[in-house]
Amino acid sequence: MESLHWLIRLRWFAVAGIFLAALFADKALRLALPYWKICGIAAALGAVNLLFLLRFRRCLATREPCVEKLTNRLANAQIPVDLVSLTALLHFSGGIENPFRYYFVFHMIIASVLLSRRASYLQATFALLLFLLMAGMEYTGRWAHYCVASQPQLCLRGDLLHLAGVCAAFASTLFISVYMASSIAAKLRQKEAGLREANLQLLEKDKIKSNYVLRVTHDIKEHLAAIQACLDPVLAGVTGPVDPRQESLIRRAYERTGKLTAFAKALLEITRMKLSRGLETADFSLKKTAENAVSYVEASAKAKNIALSWSIAPGVDLMHGSQIYIEESIANFLANAVKYTPEGGKVSMDITDEGASVLVRVRDTGMGVPAEDMPHIFEEFFRARNAKAAERNGTGLGLSIAREVAARHKGRVWVESQEGKGSTFYFSLPKSPPPERA
Repeated sequence: MESLHWLIRLRWFAVAGIFLAALFADKALRLALPYWKICGIAAALGAVNLLFLLRFRRCLATREPCVEKLTNRLANAQIPVDLVSLTALLHFSGGIENPFRYYFVFHMIIASVLLSRRASYLQATFALLLFLLMAGMEYTGRWAHYCVASQPQLCLRGDLLHLAGVCAAFASTLFISVYMASSIAAKLRQKEAGLREANLQLLEKDKIKSNYVLRVTHDIKEHLAAIQACLDPVLAGVTGPVDPRQESLIRRAYERTGKLTAFAKALLEITRMKLSRGLETADFSLKKTAENAVSYVEASAKAKNIALSWSIAPGVDLMHGSQIYIEESIANFLANAVKYTPEGGKVSMDITDEGASVLVRVRDTGMGVPAEDMPHIFEEFFRARNAKAAERNGTGLGLSIAREVAARHKGRVWVESQEGKGSTFYFSLPKSPPPERA
C-alpha cells in the first residue's frame, strides 16, 4: 500500500514533467508537434490519478475488508493507464524515434516491485503490444507520424530494417528488465518474510523471558521481604540485646537487603510494563502529583543542604494518564538530581504549558553526565561512569522506567547535560483531550 501511494504521488511529477517538456520543445526546440493533444493527455492522466487517489483514501478511511484485493486491483489498473498514456505521448512526439521510449522500462520495474512475477510479464507483454501497434500503424501510414529529427530526411519511419531492430531491442529490454527486477523483488520479499518471522520469534522469546524474570523477581522480592521482617525485631531489640559488633553486621545485611528489594521492585515494574499492553489511566491532578514527588526527596535534600524549589504554570493541573507511574518518574528525576548534586547545590523543577503538551523540567547543579554516556543514559541497567564512581549502589532502571512511562503516554524524555556543570532532565506529556460538550 505504501508503494502504491508512492506511485500515485510520483504520477503528479510525471504530469508536471509532461507540461514542462512540451513547453521546452515548443519554445526552445521549435518542434512542430500537436501540443494541445500532448497537454490533453497530461490533463487526462492527472484526472485519472486524482480518481485513483480518492479511491485509495476511501479504502484507508473506511478500512474495507478487502483492502489487499483492492490495492492489487488499483496497482494492476494504474500501470496499464500509464502505459497507454506513454504510448499516446510517444505517438504525438516522434514515435519510435523519441528517445523517451525507454521510459517503458521504468514502468516494468515498478510493476515488478508492486505485482507478482506473472502479472509483471503480462504488463510487459501489454507494453510491447502497444509499442508494436504504434510502430506498425505509423509505418503503414494509418497513423500520422510526427518527426522529431532535426532534418526530415533523418526520419526513420520508412526504414523497415531499422524499425525491426528497434522493436527487437525494445522487446528484449522490457522482458530482461522484468526478469531482473522481479527476481530481485522476489528475493527481497523472501528475506522480508524471513525477517518478519524472526522478529515474531524474538518477540515471543522476549515475552517468555519477561514472564520468567517477572516470576523469579517476584519470588526474590518475597524472600527479601521475609529476611527484612526477621532482621527488623533483632535490630529493634525485641529479641534481646545485641552485641555492637553483631549489630553492625546485622544492620549492613538489613541495608543491603533493602537495596536488593528496591532493585527487585524496579525490575518488576519495568517487566510488568513490557508485558502489559497498556496502563490503567484516569484523570488526575498534576499539581498534587508534583507535590508528592517533591515531598519524596525533601528530607534527603535537607540533609545535604540542597536548595530544593519547584513551580507549576497557572492553569496546568488536570491530566489523563497513569498517575502512579508519572509520579514515580518525576520523583526519580528529583531523587537522581539530589543524589548526584554535592552539598550546598541547587535542584529545581518547573512544570510549564507548551501548548499541546506539558513539560516537566528538572535542573540540578550536580556532576553532570559525560558526553560519551549521553546516548545510553535511558537504557536499562546503564549507569554513567561518574555516577558509578560517586554512588556504587544503583539499579540503572529508574530512567529506563521513565522512558517507558513517557512512551506509553505518547510523550518523551530527554536530557541536556555537561559534565561538572549539572543536568536538566525533561519529561514531556501530551495534554488531556478537551471534554466533549453535551
